[in-house]
Amino acid sequence: MKYTQLGRTGLEVSRLVLGTMNFGPQTDEPESHAIMDAALGAGINFFDTANVYGWGENKGRTEEIIGSWFAQGGDRRDKVVLATKMYGNMAGDGDVWPNHHKLSALNIRRSVDASLKRLQTDYIDLYQFHHIDRRTPVEEIWQAVDVLIAQGKILYAGSSNFPGWKIAQTNETARRLGSYGLVSEQCLYNLAERRAEMEVVPAAREYGLGVIPWSPLHGGLLGGVIKKETQGGRRASGRSADALANTQMREKVQRYEDLLDKHGLEPGEAALAWLLTRPGVTGPIVGPRTTEQLTSALRAVELDLGEELLTGLDEIFPGPGPSPEAFAW
Repeated sequence: MKYTQLGRTGLEVSRLVLGTMNFGPQTDEPESHAIMDAALGAGINFFDTANVYGWGENKGRTEEIIGSWFAQGGDRRDKVVLATKMYGNMAGDGDVWPNHHKLSALNIRRSVDASLKRLQTDYIDLYQFHHIDRRTPVEEIWQAVDVLIAQGKILYAGSSNFPGWKIAQTNETARRLGSYGLVSEQCLYNLAERRAEMEVVPAAREYGLGVIPWSPLHGGLLGGVIKKETQGGRRASGRSADALANTQMREKVQRYEDLLDKHGLEPGEAALAWLLTRPGVTGPIVGPRTTEQLTSALRAVELDLGEELLTGLDEIFPGPGPSPEAFAW
């Protein structure tokens, strides 16, 4: 495994991030534990989750599965850089009660304590805000964060799904207040969805945030979906199925798969490896449902795509370029 610093921090993390969103809904507890053991054994030390994972009536279940894994001992907790997220409503479905969602100081405090209990730990390395809160003042958010850091409940704060302007506003406010500021941004970023390159990635780099791409295969679209269909395998669903319904996109994905086949590479591994070449990227989040999928993802760290292949990928999936040139002169 290869490692890098998380943004401007001294924290050393693996170039792949273990995403746990499937733990509970699609992967049972024993298999989830096996995946985490395999990830740690392969050198992945950066685990990502969220308080809402488990979904529906089972919100919080994923954190509980991670907590029961930590409870097995063997220095599991000490070896892991643990990241979780908060923002969404944690009350029962349809039971929307004031102050049980978003980024008020009250909900931040409540959410941290609940996650710590489910995770069976006394601190969270990276506490991330899952979405922007258009009503809560940024000063209030940093007041809550600084209290939690002083209490030893969290070490760093990060964002997720923040636009570039919000990253700038949030960290300029932190600077004015003497707070450390955001150290990471978790955003949608992959070969097929490169809009983050316009303003999010430049803002993150300017303020020293590590970029953590989620959905690196764009919901399976970049994982060899057409080849799997033709071979009678798992059919596209969700985001990838919607994308393939567009004739132009399907043609792009076919060209993409043909190009990688020419180079003898697996599409999913190449898509991850491509993200590892992007400036500012700490590491993409991989969300394996099985240990076999994790093994495939691990190979991406060692891939050298080469300039010819990188150029070919850019021709198929060109990025928008930085702003304002992306939409103006």
